[in-house]
Amino acid sequence: MDVRARIYSYYPSLTKSEQKVADAVLERNVDLIYHSVTELSEFAEVGETTIMRFCRKIGFKGYQDFKLALAQDKAYQNPDQPDSGNGEEETARGVYRHAVQALDTCLSLLDKDRLQKAVDLIDAAGHVQFFGVGASGITALDAKNRFMRIGRRAEAVADSHMQMMAAMSMRPGDVAVGFSVSGSTLDTNDMLAKAKQSGASVIAITNFAKSPITGVADVVLLTAGKESPLEGGSMAAKIAQLFVLDLLCQGLAEKRPEWTKEMKERTAKAVIERIY
Repeated sequence: MDVRARIYSYYPSLTKSEQKVADAVLERNVDLIYHSVTELSEFAEVGETTIMRFCRKIGFKGYQDFKLALAQDKAYQNPDQPDSGNGEEETARGVYRHAVQALDTCLSLLDKDRLQKAVDLIDAAGHVQFFGVGASGITALDAKNRFMRIGRRAEAVADSHMQMMAAMSMRPGDVAVGFSVSGSTLDTNDMLAKAKQSGASVIAITNFAKSPITGVADVVLLTAGKESPLEGGSMAAKIAQLFVLDLLCQGLAEKRPEWTKEMKERTAKAVIERIY
């Protein structure tokens, strides 16, 4: 699909504010597919609702559907992405470089004060609930496993109905942790909002400092590993999430070193008994 041609064909029928969005899209190139709706609205100097109207007016269901079309348009594709047509060795090196770059970028984005605040909130929490859907939902389940290994009780469920009930049952002193690469995942953001309404503190782990999820969060921890709509669940984005999760676990371990050591030994022995 030639997105530029479609925009030009609709351009005269757009309102002035929608034309500002069109101009922004035409001006940006490859990096546009990595923009959150909040970032594009700031760049175009319009509201997020105008972005949504623009997308629907030119024939898309919404912003994510629009970004999917951009990812399929050669004019907006990232030439730096690993290319499977360059041979197995070069492809492997490309994937490796992106993974390492994600970790480097994640480290550069690390805010130690925010990390410490997140650790303190979780350490004092009566209950910790992890939220996420899709690939981020798998990270949420992994987070539950990691916390159990160090003797920290936490919950994570894959079913969206169960997640919503969990959010509504949270209380003051509890902590809700949400994973979302885009920061624009409706289900996750809605559940975190419900948890906050119930009195829980909210920690968001996301790629985008300016995205809808940050408006809900009390603490934002940034990850890296940009991915287009065609790269959902990429290894680079997953590694970045796990890196931040490791930092949280390490921070909690340092809070109670003896307890953590004991629980690591106890949980390891429990698992070893189930292995040949």
